[in-house]
Amino acid sequence: MDQSFRALLLEKSETGQTATFRTLTLGDLMEGDTVVRVTHSTLNYKDGLAVTGKAPIARKYPMIAGIDLAGAVETSTDPRYKPGDAVVLNGWGLSESHYGGYAGVARVKGEWLVPLQAPFSAAEAMAIGTAGYTAMLAVMALEDQKVHPGGGPVLVTGAAGGVGSVAIALLAKLGFTVIASTGRPEEADYLKGLGAQEIIPRAELSGDPRPIAKERWQGAVDSVGSKTLANVLAMTRYGGAVAACGLAQGMDLPGSVAPFILRGVTLTGIDSVMCPRPRRLEAWTRLARDLDRERLAAMTAHHGLSEIPDLANRILAGQVRGRVVIDVAR
Repeated sequence: MDQSFRALLLEKSETGQTATFRTLTLGDLMEGDTVVRVTHSTLNYKDGLAVTGKAPIARKYPMIAGIDLAGAVETSTDPRYKPGDAVVLNGWGLSESHYGGYAGVARVKGEWLVPLQAPFSAAEAMAIGTAGYTAMLAVMALEDQKVHPGGGPVLVTGAAGGVGSVAIALLAKLGFTVIASTGRPEEADYLKGLGAQEIIPRAELSGDPRPIAKERWQGAVDSVGSKTLANVLAMTRYGGAVAACGLAQGMDLPGSVAPFILRGVTLTGIDSVMCPRPRRLEAWTRLARDLDRERLAAMTAHHGLSEIPDLANRILAGQVRGRVVIDVAR
């Protein structure tokens, strides 16, 4: 294996955090039982926060950014893997407490990896990435709460983002009527192309919430949080459910218990970082079955590693649509 590789390294000084491209070697990496030659990564909203330092994602420095990676095993003492095996890693503290995917090589724990699911390529797996895998976990959580295609529409907030785009495609493929909420009206055709049947403006949900409001949907996938999530809950039908997986508007939840005690609404939280391995495998199996690859391609843009600092600022500014694949060799 080539012992040197390029990485995007987050470093901290008295003046703040910097993100700099460095040439590293295998000896610079953290401990782990499996070495992976990384071919692709991706850019999620959380990556934007980590690279720009707008939120304290990195818990130690220096830190290689990137919460996702895909590639091939080079060496491993984990009996589940052999050299050449195609693998994917989402979360498990990458870019927080363990060196992440914005590097040509990663050394990680084998238990964090999942096999690359056919028919996906490494690039397609990263087109899904944590955002798409989180969307699948959210859809599965709604199904667990008996949200079903015949029960009425399902709302997706932050619809033009990564989680929202994949959630729409998944729900549409499963036969749901999808309502998409977005602050980007110019993306209406894009969202309808993914399967949304109705588009509503973000402003309808982002204002001060009522304790309870007119019933509009049986379920929702929310990546926004704050007042938006409170409004979504207030408008959820009796016995419905909302899967919460993001905080683009904020971490607060200025709502009421009324939807829970008057309508029996369920709020289910989605954690993709420490999600147990069996649930991860189920999610990736479902993605291989239920995600339309043509719709995945339609929501995906491809960029090189060197473009990440600019892309990180753009995703936080709401200027990135859908999913971003990072070719680590570029």
